[in-house]
Amino acid sequence: MDKIKDTRSFMRITHRYLGYFMAGIMVIYALSGILLIYRDTDFLKNKKLYDKVIAKNLSEKELEKELKIKNLEIKKTETNIIYFKEGTYNITTGQAKYTKKELPLVLDKMAKLHKAKSADTLSPLNAFFGVCLFFFVISSFWMFNTKSKPFRRGVKFTIAGIVFAIILLLI
Repeated sequence: MDKIKDTRSFMRITHRYLGYFMAGIMVIYALSGILLIYRDTDFLKNKKLYDKVIAKNLSEKELEKELKIKNLEIKKTETNIIYFKEGTYNITTGQAKYTKKELPLVLDKMAKLHKAKSADTLSPLNAFFGVCLFFFVISSFWMFNTKSKPFRRGVKFTIAGIVFAIILLLI
């Protein structure tokens, strides 16, 4: 194993091996991040038919929440049946028949990785990933001697990256 002599060697060694460890996780985060860019399209999605009984006499908002269909829009209501773009809902029986376009299971799990909340089982992985990325940022400044040309150039690129990110946030 490599010997840790000082802060610089600690940062370089930890950066190296943590980077190798995180490579697989980063591939999954990168692919799922790209996938989320197209979440408002039908890219890679398949239609899935649902036929289930839910609570009776739901309002439009309650129905939208129960079926997990964003922007549910009721087209018409005839006797006890509500018709909406994705399907139908029987007010008296609670029978809902509708279709949803969903990602295949593995891709859906990958997309949910980015959306994890603190209560989700994936939240520790997200926190660990964020801490590792922060460490990579900090430890990268120990990769070169502070008086070297690559270090000075690296600082300039860092400043350019910060300015670029701020500009994108403000537009």
